Amino acid sequence: MKKRVVEINHLTKTYNMYPNPTARLKEALHPKRKSYHEIFYALNDVNVHVNQGEMVGFIGENGSGKSTILKIITGVLTPTEGEVKIDGNIAALLELGSGFNPEYTGYDNIFLNGMVLGYSRDQMEDKIDDIINFADIGDHLYQPVKTYSSGMFVRLAFAIAINVDPEILIVDEALAVGDLEFQLKCMEKFTEFRNQGKTVLFVSHDVNAVRRFCDRVYWLKNGVVEAEGETMEITEEYENFLKKKSIKTVDREKNKVEEHSALDIVEVKSATLLDEEMNPIDLVVQDSKVFVKVEYEVNDPSIKHPVLGVAIRTVNNQYVCGLNTLLDETEIPWKKGLNTFYIEYPKMALLGGEYYFDVALFEENATVPFVYKTKYITMFITGKYVGEGIVVLDHEWKGSVQ
Repeated sequence: MKKRVVEINHLTKTYNMYPNPTARLKEALHPKRKSYHEIFYALNDVNVHVNQGEMVGFIGENGSGKSTILKIITGVLTPTEGEVKIDGNIAALLELGSGFNPEYTGYDNIFLNGMVLGYSRDQMEDKIDDIINFADIGDHLYQPVKTYSSGMFVRLAFAIAINVDPEILIVDEALAVGDLEFQLKCMEKFTEFRNQGKTVLFVSHDVNAVRRFCDRVYWLKNGVVEAEGETMEITEEYENFLKKKSIKTVDREKNKVEEHSALDIVEVKSATLLDEEMNPIDLVVQDSKVFVKVEYEVNDPSIKHPVLGVAIRTVNNQYVCGLNTLLDETEIPWKKGLNTFYIEYPKMALLGGEYYFDVALFEENATVPFVYKTKYITMFITGKYVGEGIVVLDHEWKGSVQ
């Protein structure tokens, strides 16, 4: 049985909510200590357990308590009630750089942050080269942090947090920061953590990111655990809940980058819709076989396990079907120069209308895009009136089922 490294029992965090500043003063001065406030439960009787080596996700709407529970685990906040047991040293990618002294140089802040995380100066000396190389901010390292741009500040803070070799890593929407090159370094480091079997607690509004990384998921709703369990089951419950509230679940375009920022890695040269005889088409007969041919020019062949993604959208931008080679456990060619890869749709069962294809190339976790081409191919589906909606599912009507 694996060791329990995080155990939270009956955790409650409350705040006194006053209607106005005067009410706070009245309460403080009232001779009979009359209450003028209401109690807000950021967390209410929450129980969480995490075993060594697990990657556990926390999902929920804004204000559900996700960040609050992580801050309590890291000691940033104190609980109102309950018990929190932690077995192992923690590094948190929460409020990056919150422990920096703006008057100190970046170099001095590395040691200051190390002390906050519980490391001696000698221990930080052993890590200093990795942190400096990872941050890659040049001579700015020896200037006061107050002179830094926001980008340099985040790079240094992230480099410290992720290079102290923690036993437990806590990540709150901070996987990809800075420019494309730095995002790739962050994702490589995160993949290294996964491969080393380290314990990771991960908060994200991107449900697909949670699905890619996490073994189990806690869904928090209004400060309580609404559900807990296997990742796909819980994230599907959560998405259905959001859909019922008519809230968009995932902003699938949030990670797009300008094409020129990735040209030194790879460039999509063309994408073509082909029929069964491999002839270019844009009009597709419903239920016919089609291919999408993607040609891309690789400038940096050192990238490990790149991912090709192709998605179909309706003319009004409704997401129909997104597929990628990571999900299908397929390696794509990645030699320097021009490469070609195909996706085959044996039966294009979409109902009649106009559709678009998006084409993208990502790093190995399909999270940071090298290039994302939106509405890159247009497809018109023609066919008989055989159903309504977007897609015709294979089906059969029966009088009885044996």
